[in-house]
Order: sequence, then C-alpha cells, then structure tokens
Amino acid sequence: MAEIEKTDEQWREQLGDEAYRVCREAGTERAFSGKYWDCKDSGIYQCAGCGQPLFDSETKYDSGSGWPSYYQPLAKDAVVEHFDASHGMRRVEVTCSHCDTHLGHVFEDGPAPTGLRYCINSASLNLKKRDG
Repeated sequence: MAEIEKTDEQWREQLGDEAYRVCREAGTERAFSGKYWDCKDSGIYQCAGCGQPLFDSETKYDSGSGWPSYYQPLAKDAVVEHFDASHGMRRVEVTCSHCDTHLGHVFEDGPAPTGLRYCINSASLNLKKRDG
C-alpha cells in the first residue's frame, strides 16, 4: 500500500500529461526519447511522484535499450516488484514503494554484480545532481 495517496486530478496537475500517463497509468515512453536515457551526470535519481531516492548514477549503465538502466536500486525497499502479464508478455513491473509510481520493469539480463537491468522511464524520475 502506497504511503502517499492523491486523486487522479492532483497527480495530473503535479506530473503533467505525459508523466501522468507513464507514472499513473503504467505507460512507457518511446525508446531514446526520455531526458535521462543517455544522461551521464552524477547524482541520485528520485521518484517524480514523491521524491524518494531510487537509483544512484553509479549503478547506471548503457544497456542499448534506449531507457535509463541500472543494475540495482539505491535501497532494496525503495522499489516494489509486481508480476506484469500485460501486452502478452511476462515481465516484472517496478514501482516506487512510497507512492506507487510506475517506474518501468526489471529484467535478468543486466551486468555484474547483480545480473539485473532495471529499465526505467525517464518520465518517472528526477535527477538530483551531486555537487562538484
């Protein structure tokens, strides 16, 4: 159960139309179109819905998929995994543990040390850059 609950109208006002579609309706942005897919800046990627820290740029890598990809979340309890059988596929959806924002999916084809690829929509993230 999400710790933050808002009406659809409140979410849409906060996020805007495209981020609302991704974050609240489990949409997906087009590959190679999001603001962070090729971002190399150092910092912490936070949930666009509530600001919870989710991923460290140190765990980000170029998966070639066109979406920001990370081999692990910042903290194990920062994200929640759900089975997703939508669109005729068998996947694992990833959501923010604090506000239930749809982030993307996790796959078992990532690099060491975890072997995981958290494939995340840029629209569901905000980057807090590190100083210096």
